Amino acid sequence: QVQLVESGGGLVQAGDSLRLSCAGSGRSFSTYHIGWFRQAPGKEREFVAARNWWGGSPLYADSVKGRFLISRDNAVNTVYLQMASLEPEDTAIYYCAASTRDLTTNQVGYEYWGQGTQVTVSS
Repeated sequence: QVQLVESGGGLVQAGDSLRLSCAGSGRSFSTYHIGWFRQAPGKEREFVAARNWWGGSPLYADSVKGRFLISRDNAVNTVYLQMASLEPEDTAIYYCAASTRDLTTNQVGYEYWGQGTQVTVSS
């Protein structure tokens, strides 16, 4: 089992950058695929980005390609989501999630979830 804690959210202006962190604890964190999802007010939770445990080619939602970058440092059990050129539409609660199965954009494939961190982008 793994526990996940997100941090780094906040209030920023459009065009700003922000880096979210997902710290994992528990054994074998480095062997989990990690995904980032977000849920905006009144909307369903959606996929943002994911990276497999060995750091191979990441997956991105079309809406964030070229602006967001997912990376991981297994030495410190942390996965990052670097967000640039933020837009008001990026306002949401951001969650990280861990999977022992296949790397996927489907949230059903993730067994463990953090509590989320709020990102608010003002225009």
